[in-house]
Amino acid sequence: MRTIMISGASRGIGKSIAEKMLLKGHRVSLGVRNPSQLKDTSLDSKNYSNKQLITCKYEAVDIKTAEDWVNETKSAFGGFDSIIHCAGIFRKTRLIYRDIELKDIDELWQINVLGPWNLTRKAWSELERHKESRIQVLVSMSGKRSKGTLAGYTASKFALMGLCETIRNEGWEKGIRITAICPGWVNTDMAKAVVAISKKEMTQPEDIAKLSASLLELPNSSIPFELKLNCCLEK
Repeated sequence: MRTIMISGASRGIGKSIAEKMLLKGHRVSLGVRNPSQLKDTSLDSKNYSNKQLITCKYEAVDIKTAEDWVNETKSAFGGFDSIIHCAGIFRKTRLIYRDIELKDIDELWQINVLGPWNLTRKAWSELERHKESRIQVLVSMSGKRSKGTLAGYTASKFALMGLCETIRNEGWEKGIRITAICPGWVNTDMAKAVVAISKKEMTQPEDIAKLSASLLELPNSSIPFELKLNCCLEK
């Protein structure tokens, strides 16, 4: 059994991962912007004992909430050994952007890159302590290649992929293993306007959750650094 901090679990892939981890019997600490959104959902803490699920306020742009969340998790569970970074945003910012879109670029950087960076930093000493800790980061295939004109989003995901590589380097001798999960189109709200591929043909959040749970069962010697998922042919 692992004790896992999961960001961005109020919807989409993060929600599916959190549900799967609870089903597997892991202890889970959820970090969400508005904990009240989970009331009367499958992730309502009243459905579980406080020895299996807690919910904490977490804003990816606010490093203080990252520190508070880490401390609350340690207080509730006595520590933790895994983090799954699912919080992220999508913007359609092009290469030749309008001046008004500078705020979108800043948000992409703050949430998609600095969010997981700061949370990992605050959690690092605890992850070091366990010797077989796990970090999973929901990156996207946009962190591996560029398609279309999404300059802002793609740049943030490439930066996130670089961060993952450095986490791997610095955590290796400490027993910390990281996997960058890189799906293409996933059947979530982010892809609701996509018509080039049907929702049924897209990767489903539940399937990513199954893969995420399976990764936690592998030993240090067998953790893949990248997990690239294709729902259509990538060229």
